[in-house]
Amino acid sequence: MLDHAQPHNGLATAAADIAETVADRAASAEAARRLDPDVVKAVVSAGFARHFVPARHGGKAGTFVELSAAVATLGESCPATAWSASLFANLARMAAFLPAAGFAEIWADGPDAVVVGSLIPVGRAEAVDGGWRLSGTWPYVSAVDYADWVLLCGMVPTERTPQARMFAVPRSACEIIHDWSSIGMQATGSNTVIVKDVFVPAARSFDRGDLFTGRAVDSTAACHSVPLQAANGLSFVTPALGAARGALASWTAYVSEKVRVGRQPGRPIVSPTPFELVLAESSTDIDAAGMLLARASAVADRGTAVTKEETARNLRDCAVVVRRLTDAVDRLFRAAGTTGQSTASPIQRFWRDVNAASTHVALQLEPAASAYADHYLRD
Repeated sequence: MLDHAQPHNGLATAAADIAETVADRAASAEAARRLDPDVVKAVVSAGFARHFVPARHGGKAGTFVELSAAVATLGESCPATAWSASLFANLARMAAFLPAAGFAEIWADGPDAVVVGSLIPVGRAEAVDGGWRLSGTWPYVSAVDYADWVLLCGMVPTERTPQARMFAVPRSACEIIHDWSSIGMQATGSNTVIVKDVFVPAARSFDRGDLFTGRAVDSTAACHSVPLQAANGLSFVTPALGAARGALASWTAYVSEKVRVGRQPGRPIVSPTPFELVLAESSTDIDAAGMLLARASAVADRGTAVTKEETARNLRDCAVVVRRLTDAVDRLFRAAGTTGQSTASPIQRFWRDVNAASTHVALQLEPAASAYADHYLRD
């Protein structure tokens, strides 16, 4: 595996410790279209679920720099596992925007409760005595089979325009439709969640707008004070960074052997020159992506000090980075040839997963470019 700079920290070290198990279960997880239960246990034990949990409930209220490095480490073994681990951390971060009484319920049994969810406002809720009644259908909720809580977004009617609110619902109150059929990120088990007229106490709900402004109700930790748009792209692009590194490592090992065999007497000569160009260009793209994401992570860790310009730059960087990573992995895939593209090769899995990740709504370049341009072209 090629070297790349990575900060030394507890979560990244824990991720490296479970990487072999994660890699060993990657193919079977794809076939099952859900993570292996032992892998989920390992991810939770490593500290991903508790990473952004408030310290008062046993969590770390940790940093994006630490999380990004750890997620990328997992992504080198299995991007779908990295994706899920990233969301375990980031959805717990969002749960900390609940009132204290609400998040005390989420972590009543400890900081390792698994929270998943969706910010898509496709549900509907109505106010009732003591809380809300929530109903709706939410597609693409990753790793929901292993959740303890599901954080869902619903629209609430008001006198003017409907308001988007977040609702924390026990996994036991949800119906799961196993309809995940994507060609990439297969093992994420991003299935559909249905909630039918479920009562949600007032303390387990908050205004979705608070996520975008970084205005947590009962926490002042930096990780609970950063505007969502300054941090959200990191949730989805860091697994792709790990996947690209994994693709590069697999491709390099495969091509090295191919060139070595081609030097043996009586074997067709394999010129290394085309591979050298691919290696140089793709490795540079991947290294540059890592540097940009390290900067974006450090910006997100500034919490309330993050400026509007920095928020727009983080949006831009995440969207551009995922394009560079996709280009790099596409280049490796093309250069791998027929044998390297075999279903027995991990290169094709990394290729599918990076391309699938690149389509996420949080990583689209057009809206990110528009937001960035607002600060420089439309004053």
